[in-house]
Amino acid sequence: MSVTTTQSPAEHALARLIVESLNLEDVAPDAIDPEAPLFGEGLGLVSIDALELALAISKQYGFQLRSDNPDNRQNFASLRALSAHVEANRSA
Repeated sequence: MSVTTTQSPAEHALARLIVESLNLEDVAPDAIDPEAPLFGEGLGLVSIDALELALAISKQYGFQLRSDNPDNRQNFASLRALSAHVEANRSA
């Protein structure tokens, strides 16, 4: 039995940005489970997607996701984790 967790408004906005910036034509933003992995078996993103996503986030939210950040694996773990990181660092 799978339990899908509801996205917050911030998570939904980020999910939409992920789908649009990575051209995920077969993925609906509201179908992304906020707690599922973004990479590998979850959404299936690969490392080049992380670079494109980081660029899209910096344009949309006004802060840089640095490639040398030791917390990147944790920050990009899921939609929920990435959204929390964006909300904590975004420009007002």
